[in-house]
Amino acid sequence: MEGILYALVPMIAWGSIGFVSNKIGGQPSQQTFGMTLGALFFAIVAWIIVRPEMTSVLWLFGFIGGFLWSVGQTGQFHAMKNMGVSVANPLSSGSQLVLGSLIGIFIFGEWKHSYQFILGTCALILLIVGFYFSSKKDQTNQQSELHNYNKGFKALTYSTIGYVSYVVLFNNIMKFDMISVLLPMAIGMVFGASLFMSFKLSFDKYVLKNSLVGIMWGIGNVFMLLAASKAGLAIAFSFSQLGAIISIIGGILFLGEKKTKNEMRWVIIGIICFIIGAVLLGVVKA
Repeated sequence: MEGILYALVPMIAWGSIGFVSNKIGGQPSQQTFGMTLGALFFAIVAWIIVRPEMTSVLWLFGFIGGFLWSVGQTGQFHAMKNMGVSVANPLSSGSQLVLGSLIGIFIFGEWKHSYQFILGTCALILLIVGFYFSSKKDQTNQQSELHNYNKGFKALTYSTIGYVSYVVLFNNIMKFDMISVLLPMAIGMVFGASLFMSFKLSFDKYVLKNSLVGIMWGIGNVFMLLAASKAGLAIAFSFSQLGAIISIIGGILFLGEKKTKNEMRWVIIGIICFIIGAVLLGVVKA
């Protein structure tokens, strides 16, 4: 029970990032830069408290991983601007789960038993169905005309590549303790965010306020570790991915993203499919 309670924290913290940052405002580059500054502050504090052992390899790959993360997060913020948080976030989370799972299957041979293929295939199908219904548009919704879905999907494409590359690097290639790698990763995140701003850095109110979102991200990481140690990685993984549901609800309630009755029905179907699919993937990974 304790592990499940820990797992709820990254689910809420990471799931809230999209609508909290968009509520604060700013351009995607400002949102990402501010978030990385908050993550760097959190990482420095964590390093001072824990003083983990650091190696040159950890610094190198931590930095690379942080840069890849910044690619993913910048793309996600652009997608949210063009599609809305309640549409972009579930699509982002789901595409990461599907692509990451396929890479794990075909490149790293993670599925070895027949039950994994059966459950895993069902999970992927449910996730794809969930994406479809979560992003399905009702032609009567006038607000949907304000969104540029083509730009949003392009942003989601490079966002997913960045995020999945970062996850594969840390989970399949170089397995580091998250607390140890947090500082070099945060530095790589700041570098990537600065690069997207062409190093024309500003510390305006949008950047500074979005640094709070970076602290939320860091808190989610710590509780992810605690959840994994108490309840196992499968439970922690499944719950963290359900943060997309928080994004959907937050986008509708706090950002005023309008949904028609049909779209609300589709969103509910998408959420149900997403929950079942993510839990099944957690079982497969266990």
